[in-house]
Amino acid sequence: MLVAAAVCPCPPLLVPDVAAGAAPELDAARTACTDALGVLAASRPDLLIVIGPADLAGRGPHPEGATGTFEEFGVDLGVRLGRDLGTVADQPLPASLAVGAWLLARTGWADAPVEALGVGEALESGRCTDTGRALAARADRVALLVMGDGSACRTLKAPGYLDERATEFDAAASRALGAADTGALIALDAALGHELKAAGRAPWQVLAGAAQGAGLDGRLLYDDAPYGVGYLVAAWS
Repeated sequence: MLVAAAVCPCPPLLVPDVAAGAAPELDAARTACTDALGVLAASRPDLLIVIGPADLAGRGPHPEGATGTFEEFGVDLGVRLGRDLGTVADQPLPASLAVGAWLLARTGWADAPVEALGVGEALESGRCTDTGRALAARADRVALLVMGDGSACRTLKAPGYLDERATEFDAAASRALGAADTGALIALDAALGHELKAAGRAPWQVLAGAAQGAGLDGRLLYDDAPYGVGYLVAAWS
């Protein structure tokens, strides 16, 4: 059963070594992520699962001890998912899960075993919710760290250029995440989310499937678009 969830954005710029001189611009987002992870720790889970968008190579499960790097972003920095169990993972963590692993290491996570799941950004909504229900059944007390960004089309300089539909899409996601409204999350338009380059749509809908019937309350901790990309942080408990 799902007992808590933290929703965080997943830009590599969240890692100060990657952001370099621009690091202070996301200080508020980092603080909000730390607060959200504190809610996860307080829930005393038996299992923590990190979910994030991934390309084909990074999709699927990643075991505890899996590693990733930020070398593709010009930084010689490696991360590990949870404990080092002495095993070699089949594939490296995709960027979103590497950011999640970095957040966990930054906050000193040691409260439960950790696994991860890379989710295709185009995954159909029904499959997302089915995946979430399966994750929630993995243990008596499951917590989720859900990595994902909103639209990438909020300004002219955004990665996806300006799209007038982006503001309302992100506002709907923000309301749903802040209220732990699973129905509203499931109702997010997958096709529109893809057009707006909203990498968090599928992970958020996995969360919605996991949280159905759990009776969780939500709290929105951060909502901004500093680079024309919607970054949202929320905590459910």
